[in-house]
Amino acid sequence: MRPTIALAALCICACTSSTDSEITDATVPPAPSAVADACPAARPDFGGPATAADRALFAYNASAPLNLQTTVDSTSNGVEFNTIAFDSPDGGSVPGLLTRPTGRPGLRPGVVVMHPSGIPTAPIKGARLAMNEMAALARRGAVVIGIDAPYFRRGGSNPPTLTALDRPEQIQLMKDLQRAVDVLLAQGNVDPARIGFSGYSYGGMVGVHFAGIERRLRAAVIMAGYGGSVTLLTTKDRVPGLPNIPCATRSVWFRDNVPIEPIRFVSGAAPTALLFQIARFDTAVPLEDAQAVYDAASNPKDVLHYDTGHGLSPQATVDRFAWLARQIGIDP
Repeated sequence: MRPTIALAALCICACTSSTDSEITDATVPPAPSAVADACPAARPDFGGPATAADRALFAYNASAPLNLQTTVDSTSNGVEFNTIAFDSPDGGSVPGLLTRPTGRPGLRPGVVVMHPSGIPTAPIKGARLAMNEMAALARRGAVVIGIDAPYFRRGGSNPPTLTALDRPEQIQLMKDLQRAVDVLLAQGNVDPARIGFSGYSYGGMVGVHFAGIERRLRAAVIMAGYGGSVTLLTTKDRVPGLPNIPCATRSVWFRDNVPIEPIRFVSGAAPTALLFQIARFDTAVPLEDAQAVYDAASNPKDVLHYDTGHGLSPQATVDRFAWLARQIGIDP
């Protein structure tokens, strides 16, 4: 049995609004009590910005066939909802969703939306956790894609698992998201100069990483995001629980995952414009950790703070869409 530590379930709720996305707070369990251990219980040194060798881990064959499969599920309120699947560069099929506006001729902006974390066995999971954000963006004229993270495809625990799964699944996710941009461009009506990204919580953390890798992004919104799985495991409230993880397990996991920690990549996001939406009273992502990601990011960048918890607020939705309207031309 693998060692465990209490971690936040950073999830977005199913939304009730018929027009816009809504985000709710997450409940964070208390950190476990510490026990004696020889290893230091602290955040490891991330070693500065990512190197060229680090970035090379996420290279993929862009000329490989997508083998895209698309099924129209429904059309409602000017939005067509599609279930999709395409080949992953690291093997297997990537399931996801595609929403597009109906009756909107000409080139449209495209947006990649990354879901928050969730339980693989839950009725609503994967890209469907972000369906309201995807639909809201499509109503504003964008063609939108969302994919399931690799952990949803295998079932089991959400990341970090503190096992050998975490590193390859993060690498695969970055490759799959690059392929998701390929899928957007394959639609034929997506403007390659107006590609955006939106991600909340776990999805925001993924965006911190993705913005530093994908050169085709014009703009990216990071909502209540954090620096990565290592950062999440070593927030000030969770460090006391590190001694509950055997020293050898911890050392190997840090060795494998520190080099791909997203905060190391966000300094290379330019020229992608970045918007960080940060909650001042977030109990899942400490304010200083959220601010550290913003500080590490390259310019151009903007930050908006909200006097809320992890779920942000309706004003954050208004602000996010207004910013994307300026950056990639969605309807305001």
